[in-house]
Amino acid sequence: MLPKIFIAGHKGMVGSAILRQIKKNKAKVIIRTKKQLDLTDEKKVFKFFETNKLDQVYLCAAKVGGILANMKYPVDFLLNNIKIQNNIITACHKYGVKNLIFIGSSCIYPKNISRKIKETDILTGELEKTNEAYAIAKISGVKLIQSINQQFKKYKNFKILMPCNLYGPNDNYHANNSHVLAALIRKFSIAKKKKLKNITIWGTGKPRREFMYVDNFAKAAIFFMKK
Repeated sequence: MLPKIFIAGHKGMVGSAILRQIKKNKAKVIIRTKKQLDLTDEKKVFKFFETNKLDQVYLCAAKVGGILANMKYPVDFLLNNIKIQNNIITACHKYGVKNLIFIGSSCIYPKNISRKIKETDILTGELEKTNEAYAIAKISGVKLIQSINQQFKKYKNFKILMPCNLYGPNDNYHANNSHVLAALIRKFSIAKKKKLKNITIWGTGKPRREFMYVDNFAKAAIFFMKK
């Protein structure tokens, strides 16, 4: 019997990449737009899970944005993400979903780490101020899943994946709200069209980043879902 799979946030960069990969294999994928299912509404989310009897859930839905958006709308990033995460993770627990993958973010780790980041570094230091609200929301999702796994032994297949900076199809190229690689692509593209001699890049240039093509991450997510 084919698994029943729900991708929360199927229109985003990560969700759409997972959907593309899953469609290559035989599986029953269920998707809902924001108009069809408001993930911040607990009653609607619980009703959806109760009705559909899901086997696998990819929690990719989130309010995301670049540095400026995070600094300008911290309340939105904190509350909306916590609501979405709590509703879906709790629904998975309540309605017997055995396999859940929660997509986290590398920003949950302390900002002042000079070596390679380890999983155990979470909550050992100060967060980056520019996206602190988003990071705190993600940490709450991580801790909720860890708590469920600890308290309810049969739910051991709730997993968390922490990607580095992703890029690829369906990225956001907004002038102020995009992530770093999409922002750079936009700046260089405009500079080439307008034949500009210089462009302005945000930041000091000192932070080091790691990038991954989103379809490669999607393949990894599907691999770990089966583990």
